[in-house]
Amino acid sequence: MLLTRLMRTKSLSQLAREAENHGDQGLKRALDLRALIAIGVGSTVGAGIFAMTGTAAADYAGPAIIISLLISAFGCALAALCYAEFAAMIPISGSSYTYAYATMGEFLAWIVGWNMVLEYMVSASTVAVSFTDYLQHLLGGLGLHVPHFLASAPVTYDAGWQLTGSLLNFPAVAIVLLCTWIAVIGIRESATVNNLIVLLKVVVILLFVGFGLSYVQPENWQPFIPANTGEVGAYGWSGIMRAAAYMFFAYIGFEAVSTAAQEAVNPQRDMPRGILISLLICTALYIALALVLTGMVKYTDISHEAPIANALHVANGALAWLSWVIDIGALVGFSSVILVMMVAQPRIFYSMARDGLLPPVFAKVHPVHKTPHINTWLTGIVTAAIAGIFPLRLLGELVSIGTLLAFSFVCIGVVWLRKTHPELPRPFRTPLVPFVPLAGAGLCVAQMLSLPPDTWWRLAIWLAIGCAIYFGYSFKNSKLAA
Repeated sequence: MLLTRLMRTKSLSQLAREAENHGDQGLKRALDLRALIAIGVGSTVGAGIFAMTGTAAADYAGPAIIISLLISAFGCALAALCYAEFAAMIPISGSSYTYAYATMGEFLAWIVGWNMVLEYMVSASTVAVSFTDYLQHLLGGLGLHVPHFLASAPVTYDAGWQLTGSLLNFPAVAIVLLCTWIAVIGIRESATVNNLIVLLKVVVILLFVGFGLSYVQPENWQPFIPANTGEVGAYGWSGIMRAAAYMFFAYIGFEAVSTAAQEAVNPQRDMPRGILISLLICTALYIALALVLTGMVKYTDISHEAPIANALHVANGALAWLSWVIDIGALVGFSSVILVMMVAQPRIFYSMARDGLLPPVFAKVHPVHKTPHINTWLTGIVTAAIAGIFPLRLLGELVSIGTLLAFSFVCIGVVWLRKTHPELPRPFRTPLVPFVPLAGAGLCVAQMLSLPPDTWWRLAIWLAIGCAIYFGYSFKNSKLAA
């Protein structure tokens, strides 16, 4: 009996009726294909391309970071094809959570949704901390700086918690709260701001690639695959695979497109296109930038701090002026990622509350802006607190595992639903089922297993809190329990 109740699912017809709710309590449909692509690119092109690409090349793969990017992109593409099928079939808010609810049952859907809460909040916090680093780099070029005690985490973790003497990472807190306010104003206004930000940072990346090509030295690409140092993950093929796992975080933004399904004007047509096109654009940008970066600077000399901006200084000073532009582009890029996270995560709470798994207050929509304003402010305040208190290293370790779990559930869900409901209309069909979804799930699980033990312990604690909430409130108040 208990197992049956845990496995209860929402029918596709019920989800379709919810998707047609355009009344006063419904979310406003305001996003066209271009806006959805911009959301995908905006949430993906950020910390990954401006910071993580350089670190992965310098520490793990060398010039073969290109192969790592292709491997990571392939894994994301498999998951994206599964997301696209669900997004066209189930065009309402909630993303992986909603898809799991329709296929695997309520409890697993709650686990997926609870992990997505962790994913979005910690992702936004991680990017906000990176925002502070680039801001300090930019201000340093002007002879200015934010005092250290107001621009770094007050605690650090290295074989135990330690105080740093800082008070708060104020710039990280400020950018999160600003993006939260923009998200509360309304999805149309958020989309407009995001479109402008995406355009600006893509132009900045193209400027780096265009000007940097003249300073590429082909000998810097030799050896293309550096010999392994004898340590697993330090160059060679093990380094390529480690870099691929490391760069996976840099691709996960496409998932944010599916969370806005209920606000898409034509979700059946535009959701699959938005997901796949945004992933393709980001892959092309990553590879172009990585080729130029590793061609301009020997991989052993790539800076860990602001690698793109510092690469321009290496070019005999001729492109030093462009480093300011890169700093601004990075700051804009980080801002757009935070904005998209602040739009996406509250809609997970919205979906859960609408299903009765969270209190009704989380399903309230602003009477004017038609956004889940309570959820957005709650998410923003918690995210700002995390960004202001905790260091980048600790936050970065928490991000990927929840995302990989959600991706694997969605991939398996496609196979499950094809078997249990083959008759359902599918405006977009994932090709080569079951190969594509099973391969996608396998790659996700493999990367989860490569993460350090501490990450698994933190995930276990987070899941324990989630289970306590589910069995203490959600199980009894679920609308499916009526």
